[in-house]
Amino acid sequence: MNIGQAAQASAVSAKMIRHYESLGLLPPAPRTDSGYRQYDDAAVHTLRFIRRARDLGFGLEEIEKLLGLWRNRRRSSAEVKRIASEHVADLQRRIDEMRAMQRTLQQLAHCCHGDERPDCPILDDLAAGRLG
Repeated sequence: MNIGQAAQASAVSAKMIRHYESLGLLPPAPRTDSGYRQYDDAAVHTLRFIRRARDLGFGLEEIEKLLGLWRNRRRSSAEVKRIASEHVADLQRRIDEMRAMQRTLQQLAHCCHGDERPDCPILDDLAAGRLG
């Protein structure tokens, strides 16, 4: 199948397919005599794997490791679990940070009168440049 068909079958855009190829996540596709890439079912399966991993928020480096483990039938599931567990911890850290941002912004919005006066605690806080 050509790149458009592979894109449709995998729900990965043609641009991203070329990108994943350039990164080595997807082996280079064989080409026709006229230079068009040709993908088989195995390539589409790999693209679906990458897409699902991206949907779960894994980074490209993690996906590269997971692909290697997926392809290695002698793998240890302990390594897969370690990668997933580290990702869960990172997601939790990011969720906690976003909740803290949400609480701060809610408090600032609550303190803002939102009227015709120029004073605004939201802008004051941003201008103060406080971290953490």
